Amino acid sequence: MVRRPALLAALAVALVLVAPAAGDNSQKIQRLHEQAAAAHQREAALNAQIADVTTKIRTLERQVGDVSQRLTVLEHDLELHQERLARLNDLFRFETQRLHFLQHQYAAAVSELDRRVVQLYESPNPSVAEVIFASGSVQEAIDTLHYLEAIAAQDKRITTAVQTARNDVHATREHTKKVRAVVASETQIVAIRTEQQRQVKDQLLVSQHRLSSARSSKQSALASTKQLEQQWIQEANDLAAQDARVRAQLAQVQLHTSATPSASGLIWPVSGPVVSPFGMRWGRLHAGIDIAVPSGTPIHAAASGTVALAGWVEGYGNYTCIDHGGGMATCYAHQSSIGVGTGQHVTQGEVIGYTGCTGHCLGPHLHFEVRINGTPVDPLGYL
Repeated sequence: MVRRPALLAALAVALVLVAPAAGDNSQKIQRLHEQAAAAHQREAALNAQIADVTTKIRTLERQVGDVSQRLTVLEHDLELHQERLARLNDLFRFETQRLHFLQHQYAAAVSELDRRVVQLYESPNPSVAEVIFASGSVQEAIDTLHYLEAIAAQDKRITTAVQTARNDVHATREHTKKVRAVVASETQIVAIRTEQQRQVKDQLLVSQHRLSSARSSKQSALASTKQLEQQWIQEANDLAAQDARVRAQLAQVQLHTSATPSASGLIWPVSGPVVSPFGMRWGRLHAGIDIAVPSGTPIHAAASGTVALAGWVEGYGNYTCIDHGGGMATCYAHQSSIGVGTGQHVTQGEVIGYTGCTGHCLGPHLHFEVRINGTPVDPLGYL
């Protein structure tokens, strides 16, 4: 995705490499309109992409809502299972403690019965007659026999009751153990499903965040593209106005001059190699030739004439045009400083300024133009 700084940098490089032809900006104006149209198409594409991403975000939001609802139900179910499992664990521990207590009581009852059996075995077993004769009365004898029978029956009941209770608690404990195992398994299953839904939700949220970031980036690119489109349109309008002004100034000066071009022809304004010829360059007209010379090299008037323009022109920096009569003019761009003023008469070979790299350029050189009735022509045909 093209960021605004990258777009601005690309625009700056384009402007540096392709200097506008002062007084004939039709090619650059056309180029700017093409760039504005391309930016408009880019806007439409970005708007479509933003709409598509927004639709995907809305879909994800609905999915997140559905998953969140299922996750809420599962989390509640998991909470209930965990609570039930906790109660079963408490019950199991209680029943285990109770079982241990009854086991201890049963062991004590059995031990007591064993002790009584040993006593009865070791002691002579009194007969009914012996009990009667040993008693002071018949009633006492009857009470003694009843007492002995009651003790035996009580011991038996206690032992039986403790054994029954122990067995019941054991059965209950085993049942609780099985139920607890089932609930623990169910809890584990619910926990796994809950975690799966939670992961799905997290993944959806990550996707939603990624799409939101992508949409924000596209919206930022859209804003930058719109801004560049407006800049290009504005620059095209400015260049059109500038072109009209330059043509008007040249026309006004040339209208009041009747001189003809120097019979000796044009001379080279500086001595150096031509590093960029006249013609189409990067899709537009390069309206002159670029002569490579060091910065500060004196610039000589290619022919005698009157200075029609002398000042700053966007793209060309310090810019001078000399009217030589007969509709011919020569122009000198990227000067470090201008040595003449508008309306001043100069002779052929006279120093009119010094080379540099003002305006849009890559290095010190002189951009030299020849114009006939304001239209750029190849200077090499006149030198």
